[in-house]
Amino acid sequence: MSSLNKKFPQLLPDPIRKNSRVADLIDTAFKAYNGGRLAEACRLFSQKMIAGNGVVGMSLTGALTPAGLGRSAIVPLMKAGFVDWIISTGANLYHDLHFGLGMELYSGSPFLDDVKLRHEGVIRIYDVLFDYDVLLDTDAFVREVIQGPEFQRPMASDEFHHLLGRYVYQRERKLGIRDTSVLSAAYQCGVPIFTSSPGDSSIGMNVAAMALRDSKLLIDVNRDVNQTAAIVYAAKSSGATSSVFILGGGSPKNFMLQTEPQIQEVMGIEERGHDYFLQCTDARPDTGGLSGATPGEAVSWGKIDPDNLPDCVVCYTDSTISLPLITGYALSRVAPRKLKRLYDQRDTQYEALRKAYLKHGQVSKIEHRTDLSKPKRGRSGRSVTGTKRK
Repeated sequence: MSSLNKKFPQLLPDPIRKNSRVADLIDTAFKAYNGGRLAEACRLFSQKMIAGNGVVGMSLTGALTPAGLGRSAIVPLMKAGFVDWIISTGANLYHDLHFGLGMELYSGSPFLDDVKLRHEGVIRIYDVLFDYDVLLDTDAFVREVIQGPEFQRPMASDEFHHLLGRYVYQRERKLGIRDTSVLSAAYQCGVPIFTSSPGDSSIGMNVAAMALRDSKLLIDVNRDVNQTAAIVYAAKSSGATSSVFILGGGSPKNFMLQTEPQIQEVMGIEERGHDYFLQCTDARPDTGGLSGATPGEAVSWGKIDPDNLPDCVVCYTDSTISLPLITGYALSRVAPRKLKRLYDQRDTQYEALRKAYLKHGQVSKIEHRTDLSKPKRGRSGRSVTGTKRK
């Protein structure tokens, strides 16, 4: 008898039936190749990342909200308490506004004549179509909103998006619509949303334009870097797990993962990295880009806890395929969690990180520590053996 049966489950899927449910289909028919990785992703997210009281961060790249994934998947995940904080491209948040403002987007074709579309005033994102006025009306909404007195000061991007989300929520109520916008849902659920490149989107472009009209609004990127690290530090120092759910790659992926090097390398606070890593991407690792960098590589930077490397999954597939399936699986397998409302804790978490940094950090070079055999931190945040850092 083969020794394989002692190590691995037999590959013998059940026949697919006409009434098969999504979660059952994933468990029974997704057995190999990237189908197998997608099934692993679903189980990792459901059985470990959102199990218990762990903190889950999600990063968004690629044009996901124009494809409707904000309303269909991201909003339900936030409302269920399965996503606690987000880092997104500004473009995803900008196009999310269209839905919250009741504007119309259409399923089209990637094979249309773009010169003709230009003459007709139609914008195309692959096979998503909408009128040029959608951009102009969204721009006007942003400019009008940020004229308000509450915006006339520097602020972190999570505070900016929280304030903007409140206005989107009010517009949804006025229009008689609900659960259409990520920004609105994040405002209601207390989910902080950051963007790693504030100027790299139409939202940032409108903020910049208003600066020429003497707007005092500035995005405080220093606060963003420290605030995201504070979320992770708060989770890990309390004994909770920190998980990252990465859709695509790019700058939001790095901004989410760099929280651990910010804590360890820059601030000198003893830590071991994120506990669980889940990425859905079409980027290859051999080109050297961050988008395709594997969790194994992230271990060398201190971004991922090496002890949890077997619980890291990379699924090489389009997020528009994987995200709806992972969402459907999780919602059918796991009961909703109590909302953490991390936005409401932002100042407390920030101050805790500041105190830890002033206690352990220094301006001169920090001692290089590579001994991964040293004991894990306990729930108090101290070494299990009670030893102190030098």
